[in-house]
Amino acid sequence: MTKILLSLHVLAAILAVGPVTVAASMFPAAVRRVPVGVAAGGGDGAGAGDVGTVRLLHRICRVYAGLGIAVPVLGFATGASMGVLGDAWLVASITLTAAAAGLLVAFVLPRQEELLEQLADLRPVERARTARLAMFTGVFNLLWATVTVLMIVRPGSTTGA
Repeated sequence: MTKILLSLHVLAAILAVGPVTVAASMFPAAVRRVPVGVAAGGGDGAGAGDVGTVRLLHRICRVYAGLGIAVPVLGFATGASMGVLGDAWLVASITLTAAAAGLLVAFVLPRQEELLEQLADLRPVERARTARLAMFTGVFNLLWATVTVLMIVRPGSTTGA
């Protein structure tokens, strides 16, 4: 059963967290490419596709963030099955996962929504706002990369590699 849970946990991480990290990373640059004054409703004007791309990237982030809840759920089940819930590497991973989720919910997704609203109101987007969003996204991605390394290396674990 442990191998099945671990396989599902890894698959969930790849299929749910992967798209969020990629889409969130692409979002700030996509916002910068939208010409000033292009309606968010689309239309036939130049740049309407750029707004569509921004909307799609935000939707990917929201939907896959929701699906991403399967990752810690399966992770807890796997950890319990392996008897390692109290191990330091797992506690650190859980803490970093919670920090990444909090960062996504509190900073990345709301700022994406704010930028989409600016585009909808045909207001220009300040580069500093997209740069801050890129910074939060980078920290989010770095947290997930760290969790991935901890899951593979499992420092101090007697069950690890």
